[in-house]
Amino acid sequence: MPNMLGETSGLMAFVRTVEAGSFTAAARDLGTTPSAVSKSVARLEKKIGTRLFLRSTRTLTLTQDGKVFFERLAPLLRELDASDDAIRQQAPPHGRLRISMPGELAPLLLPRLFGIFAKAYPDLQLDIGLTDRFVNLVREDYDVALRAGSPLPEDLIVRRLADLPMVMVASPDFVAAWGDPESAEALARLPFARYAMGGAVQPVRLVGGATFMPNGRIDCDTGTALIHAALNGLGAAYLLRCLVKEELRAGRLVELAPEITLPKLPLSALHAFGRTVPARVRLFCDFMAGEAKALAQL
Repeated sequence: MPNMLGETSGLMAFVRTVEAGSFTAAARDLGTTPSAVSKSVARLEKKIGTRLFLRSTRTLTLTQDGKVFFERLAPLLRELDASDDAIRQQAPPHGRLRISMPGELAPLLLPRLFGIFAKAYPDLQLDIGLTDRFVNLVREDYDVALRAGSPLPEDLIVRRLADLPMVMVASPDFVAAWGDPESAEALARLPFARYAMGGAVQPVRLVGGATFMPNGRIDCDTGTALIHAALNGLGAAYLLRCLVKEELRAGRLVELAPEITLPKLPLSALHAFGRTVPARVRLFCDFMAGEAKALAQL
């Protein structure tokens, strides 16, 4: 087996090319030229005796061997980067912190993230992506992701921040027309604005493991859309309570079947740094733990 200790430049060029999507983009990140990156990757391929990329004039595609190599290599390089950070724990955190978080939670989390965290650490460059999908932290080059719910990837470090209460809501007009259900069976007969992830409608979960698949003609892939559907009387909605606190307070939405207990939804921070966590990631997770506990009280 070839010795990889002398191939640092090629390894870095390969990983950055996968993450950036092209030799040109990787060269910008590494402060070099596309030709230099391409040659470094070619030398690495010759060293290990396999093709990592399929090249054409317009596209660059990972081979199967390239995918396997990347999945093993990228976490190791992250560990190396984090080790350098650990040596300088006394210095203020600096560099880029790339974060993924659910779009629905952004209005609740970003004001204090920008107003307190960003101001406390002026040497950090924050790069924030808002999406409800589970991003691939390694392949998409995220440092940390906030995610609500489960299951969670087994190959990542998961820090559980808080358990967020759920609520069943509907508009006052909807309740006047359909009534307020007094049992889980009656609840399941109501029309819902349904949460659909990847085209698959998600079940409503009750305490004790019971679930039911809601009926309805409105399917949405964001909490924001579900809220608007519920406000317009198009169905009941099953949501994080913190997302509809203002609507409940103003009476634009009402809680359905409050006597039926709903399981809480875990909010977690995920990263791929293993045991050597960079200070910037650790501090962000500590800050978000406090914010998540506040959300759980809404």
